[in-house]
Amino acid sequence: MRRSKILQKLRAGETASCFKINLKDTQSVEIAAISGFDCIWVDLEHIGQDWSTIASHVWATKAHDTDLMVRVPRGAYSDYIKPLELDATGIMVPHVMGVEDAKKVIHTVRFHPQGKRPIDGGNADGAYTAMDFNTYLETANRERFVVLQIEDPEPLAELEEIAQLEGFDMLFFGPGDFSQGIGAPGQWDHPLLIETRKRVAKVARKNGKFAGTVGSPANLQELLDMGYDFVSVGADVVGLTNYCRDIMGAFGGSKGDKGKSYLEQ
Repeated sequence: MRRSKILQKLRAGETASCFKINLKDTQSVEIAAISGFDCIWVDLEHIGQDWSTIASHVWATKAHDTDLMVRVPRGAYSDYIKPLELDATGIMVPHVMGVEDAKKVIHTVRFHPQGKRPIDGGNADGAYTAMDFNTYLETANRERFVVLQIEDPEPLAELEEIAQLEGFDMLFFGPGDFSQGIGAPGQWDHPLLIETRKRVAKVARKNGKFAGTVGSPANLQELLDMGYDFVSVGADVVGLTNYCRDIMGAFGGSKGDKGKSYLEQ
């Protein structure tokens, strides 16, 4: 089983870079991997990709020693473990709403003794049964990361208790949905959003967890100073949209709303 580049860097006290892919074409994933990102984030919460596409994304990243993180949908346990069985390096679970919710996630995605993830071993992550059974379980628990996304106001009352749980690696603050959850959609400078972003990083680090969020080149250093050590900067659709707008600007204008998304904040 390939070691996680993200976990190696974060455990060594280094920071890690990530890039979000919305497009389904695996060539986009490979371009980002070739560019040197530590991790590529692909999405199953909002994007309808089939499992063969995710498998292709895994192969593309592994070929360039890059991690692949899959944000899973909130669904059955199979939705959580299939990316791992395809040998994705990590999963991110959105909208974790409290400590009991977090416990259920950990129970589903970690093998004994941390959880009771259903065992197969006959897929890519288990080298198609070529790995020793117990080595497979131990290595998967150690080299595959689990990210819990904090993007609602509801779990904040139990944030400390969530961070103290064993069996997951990172708290990830999502500003987009959080802004909506506090009734201030798109107000990226809202005091409560800024306060919570700082708090998530502080609580994560205090309890031995890594801290992740989204950012941009403009605020990257600010996020690192807050304590974030994993930052997803930009996305393929942002780059392509801005590139097309720049070209159309040469022709006297471009169409579409020019406001920034949370991926550009």
